[in-house]
Amino acid sequence: MTEQPQQPAQPPQPPQPGYGYPGAAPGQPGANPYGAPQAGDPYGTPGGYQQPGAGQPGYGYPQQGGYPQQGGYQVPPTPGGAYTGDPNAPYGYDPYGRPYSDKSKIVAGILSLFLGSFGVGRFYIGHVGLGLAQLFTCGGLGIWALVDGIILLTGSNTTDSNGRVLRG
Repeated sequence: MTEQPQQPAQPPQPPQPGYGYPGAAPGQPGANPYGAPQAGDPYGTPGGYQQPGAGQPGYGYPQQGGYPQQGGYQVPPTPGGAYTGDPNAPYGYDPYGRPYSDKSKIVAGILSLFLGSFGVGRFYIGHVGLGLAQLFTCGGLGIWALVDGIILLTGSNTTDSNGRVLRG
């Protein structure tokens, strides 16, 4: 069997900067990042458990005041139902991601129930062809206007002339 050559003994080297805990040599108080053990405290932390680095500036989330406010334009919060800045969805999106229309299905349904013989409900939401058909047939002798008004009030998939879902 071959023997491994013995390594010569190295003299002890002084601690290098950047290694270990700052300002503390091993075995001295302050060498432990949690502090020296105290009587009655089995974990050696003064006053209970502390996170390492707690209280040091620059670590973790800002504790008070948050980030400093810079001058300039501040965006005000948008109230519910107001213009959101998206030109394709001026009244936001429904739960399925479809944009809401600026037309209301309640107004369209009421107009269709009371003035459906003239096609006013369909003219209101921008369906000019159906509005003209209702106008020339007197709302299908009233039956078409009644059914159309009920469908407009209860349905959730009715769209305006731009393909946006009527808002409720």
